[in-house]
Amino acid sequence: MSSYQIAFLFFCYSFLGWVLETGTAAVRQRRYVDRSALFGPLCAVYGVAGVVITAGLQELRGNWLFLFLGSAIYATVVEWIAGHLLERITHTRWWDYSGRRWNLDGYICVSASVLWGVLGLAAIQWGNPLLVWLYGLLPGLVGKVLVWVLLGLLVIDALGSALALSGTVHKLPPVEAVGNRLEALAVRMGHWIVGRAERRIVSAHPEAQFVRAGKKEKSTVFAQGCSFYKIVLLFFIGAFLGDITETVFCRVTAGVWMSRSSVVWGPFSIVWGLAMALATLLLYKYKDRSDRFLFLAGTFLGGAYEYLCSVFTEVVFGTVFWDYSAIPFNLGGRINLLYCFFWGFAAVVWFRVVYPRISAWIEKIPMVAGKVLSWALIVFMVCNMAVSCLALARYNTRAAGQGAGSAWEAYMDEHYGDAKMERIYPNAIQTD
Repeated sequence: MSSYQIAFLFFCYSFLGWVLETGTAAVRQRRYVDRSALFGPLCAVYGVAGVVITAGLQELRGNWLFLFLGSAIYATVVEWIAGHLLERITHTRWWDYSGRRWNLDGYICVSASVLWGVLGLAAIQWGNPLLVWLYGLLPGLVGKVLVWVLLGLLVIDALGSALALSGTVHKLPPVEAVGNRLEALAVRMGHWIVGRAERRIVSAHPEAQFVRAGKKEKSTVFAQGCSFYKIVLLFFIGAFLGDITETVFCRVTAGVWMSRSSVVWGPFSIVWGLAMALATLLLYKYKDRSDRFLFLAGTFLGGAYEYLCSVFTEVVFGTVFWDYSAIPFNLGGRINLLYCFFWGFAAVVWFRVVYPRISAWIEKIPMVAGKVLSWALIVFMVCNMAVSCLALARYNTRAAGQGAGSAWEAYMDEHYGDAKMERIYPNAIQTD
């Protein structure tokens, strides 16, 4: 599926989500309520959820049970993240399931997750084929232009909403106070766009408050709480510890030492690093909840995350880096029940034992040294991942019998030949 088709699906599902939300609000409130933020009739949460489900679960088409469960999990996570992001950015709660049973923070609940599962199943089984067919009816250039126009309107929509929620409309100067005609036109347009966004958001969400957050006090402790720098360092710590743990595990269970690294420079497992960083970011608010809650959250989120990583690496790199087909209760060889439980146990151990100690060590780093170290590691990993992507791309083209046609391909052949790539990625299986 091409990037233009994916973008088209995003807008289609965003529009259908708007229709569903607007229709539901109209039935409940007995009046028309526009659920969009600005010009476009779009609910982006539905679009993002549709794209994630399409990218991750398309291969499960026909397997209704796992397609339903996967759709429910992925869409629920998208909704949960979106709710917290909006609350953090706008200081406003945009929807509330607190009155429903089995809810979490009022942003997700079991009944909504069931609905997401049904919608995701319908999208994969019937929605995607129909929408892709409709897009194929458009002439090639017309389809691409349509997607770019819609993307442009979406940018305007998002910008206007962001400015409205930040209170920018109240900071714009009066048009009469601007002497230059061009500046007056720009100010008038700004008033119209931001004011329109504010009125429509208030109409759809009366509880929204258009205020700016107060200034935060500067902390004297480096990476205090769940800050950006702490997440960055946790990513590197998790990537290193994950690689070492998997290497030792393979030695104990298989009797061999093998590389478990995701990159060509150093023992770093990107999957584990992202898992540790994302788990901390998503579950930090719940770190004091019961062990059962952390175990269940870790099991479901870890399984969904590992499955999505497997799909992503196969689609992007044309390579399968792990295969659990020989382990009972697996799903497409991408995940299995036992390892999902491992994710659950890891979440409990992480927040109960490991995280408090590592967090305390990180916060002891001097402020300037910590920031310099973090950015140096970021630059290193960006370069590392870029070189790794090029090495994997050339590894695949070599396997297809294509010779080096450029300087970078010749460089990869010289420094990252087949023998070295097989040492770094011993379990990698190339796919079509």
